[in-house]
Amino acid sequence: MKWNRERIAVLLNPIETIVSPKHRPATADTLTTMSKSMSINEQANAYLRSRVMTAKPEELRLMLIEGAIRFTRTALEGLTTGDYELTYEGLSQCQPILLEMVNALDHSQDTELCDRLSALYSYLYRRTIDAGIEKDPAILNEVIELLQFERETWIMLMERLGAEQANAAGAADPIEGGPTLSIEG
Repeated sequence: MKWNRERIAVLLNPIETIVSPKHRPATADTLTTMSKSMSINEQANAYLRSRVMTAKPEELRLMLIEGAIRFTRTALEGLTTGDYELTYEGLSQCQPILLEMVNALDHSQDTELCDRLSALYSYLYRRTIDAGIEKDPAILNEVIELLQFERETWIMLMERLGAEQANAAGAADPIEGGPTLSIEG
């Protein structure tokens, strides 16, 4: 998979929700609170960016799946509470993540697998559009369920690859009881 780390950092960054002035008048206290929360948000953004820039490719994919789940849950919360602005925010962040996951597939590695994953992510993308149009929480529950299954599958694959790499590294260790070299005098 080919990843654009700068884009991923942007995609995983949640939209800062600030209470609109019509709901709460701006006072010195609210401006101070907003200023403090912005610095906290800036710190969180810097941490997220650092995680994305230093993550292994398989970790990036997991982060994207988890981000898609998180933002789909946000959209679902909006649908169930009738807060369609929250639904829009969640869907607006989930959909680009799904597209990024499609675009990052490297079809030269395993064409059949990439075609299947592309079909899955495209389906999930279409279902998020359907959920926004139909205002149907059941559709978002389906998307979340499929994304959770994808996440569990990916974690199992990462664990398996980690075990294989550990075994391969163990095979490269010197044979126990064999000759050793000592630099002590």
